[in-house]
Amino acid sequence: MRDLALTTDLLLHAYASGIFPMAETRDDPDLFWVDPQDRGIIPLDGFHISKSLARTIRRGTFTITTDTDFAGVIDGCADRPETWINPAIRQLYLDLHAEGAAHSLEVWQGETLAGGVYGVSLGAAFFGESMFSRARDASKVALAYLVDRLRQAGYTLFDVQFLTPHLASLGAIEIPRAAYHARLAEALRHQADFTEAGPVPAPQLILQRMTQTS
Repeated sequence: MRDLALTTDLLLHAYASGIFPMAETRDDPDLFWVDPQDRGIIPLDGFHISKSLARTIRRGTFTITTDTDFAGVIDGCADRPETWINPAIRQLYLDLHAEGAAHSLEVWQGETLAGGVYGVSLGAAFFGESMFSRARDASKVALAYLVDRLRQAGYTLFDVQFLTPHLASLGAIEIPRAAYHARLAEALRHQADFTEAGPVPAPQLILQRMTQTS
């Protein structure tokens, strides 16, 4: 399909149907729909914090913000030799963010954006699109804070699209397409609000809450 046919309304309808768009490369103007046979998710009560990640969080090495630099996060995610984020996708998600349907979580080291993650919010489902890291453990810290925020805000489904060894080490699992669509349908019957989780919690509180449910 040509990118000009895709609007934010159609994009949200696609997410509600369990599919999402990608481009072959950053220079390819065409987009295609993806509905994986096996879907990666992170159970919100099953995020795994290793001892080394816990130490990093406890030290307060990074400063965490939300929805502060969405463009910086998506550009960080696209800043790699090969990416599916072409200009059309970049603009679509910037538009979704402006409409309040896409959110970012930023990880700062001083004044430098060291990592982050962004995704789409619909009902009580959060669709993680991509993450990046420019410092050791920055993407892991981003996911830990994101999982905590999703839990506090009432989300029931955290979709990460594809299972990777990195995500598996943090508690992600793979489920069949039919099981995913069932979980998605249930999540869409409820409502969560990314902004309702309030301010970013202190590192000790993050670790306490994760320890209670992991």
